[in-house]
Parts: sequence; C-alpha cells; structure tokens
Amino acid sequence: MQGEHLSAELFDCPVGLALLTDARRLRERCLLAAQQAGLTVVGELFHRFPGESGAGASAGQTGVTGVLLLAESHLAVHTWPELGAVTMDVFVCNRSRDNRAAAQRLQQALVEAFQPGRWVGRVQQRPLLDSSGDPPAAA
Repeated sequence: MQGEHLSAELFDCPVGLALLTDARRLRERCLLAAQQAGLTVVGELFHRFPGESGAGASAGQTGVTGVLLLAESHLAVHTWPELGAVTMDVFVCNRSRDNRAAAQRLQQALVEAFQPGRWVGRVQQRPLLDSSGDPPAAA
C-alpha cells in the first residue's frame, strides 16, 4: 500500500470570503470537491470556533476546522480569516487504485475556491508497504 500526502498553506485569501468563516459553506465546497475528484466521503466534521476577544478577532472573523474522512483516507482544512490564511492536508492511500490524481484535483479545487494571493504546497510519497506487503527496509 502506498499513498500520497499533500499539504498546503494558503496566504492572502480575500477578506470577507465566506469559506473562511462559514462552516456550512466550507463543508459544501469540500464535499463537492471530493465528489468531483472521484473520492468517497465516509464521514465528516466541520466546526466554527466561537468568537474570542483580542487583536484581530471580531464578530464573524472566527475560523473553521473541517475534516472529511475518505474511504481513500482524509482531507483536513483549517482557516484563519483574521490572517487571510488556510492550511490544508490531503492524504490518499493507493491500495486498489492509484488515487494521486484525485488528491491533486481535490487540492487544486480548494486552492481555487480560496483564491489565495500566494500558496505553498508540498507532496510526500508514503511507501507504507513494499510489493511483498512488508514495511520498507530501514535506511
């Protein structure tokens, strides 16, 4: 079994973008993106954080954390509207089929939805088991 782990940090997302603060809208967008990527959602949880006092915090400016459990693994999204920032984590396992392209489509759809001014992404290949079904040998 192998997998691909994508992570991304998005910066300079538009102020007032509903996806940054509205758990319902973020949920709908994530579900649609996962479905269109060809991935199978088996569970979900989206949570908007209550308002806090302090610098940069005001009504309507609290972030959202959302997770989709996928038959292929998971998607996690965390928003910081006061910073115009988002972090995203997509992991897919490739046991019965190669899901790398689906993971990339999911990530790209969400990057486009958040409209960042800039973003940084990373890809990690995760060879969890070799072709014999054993863990890879230690380096």
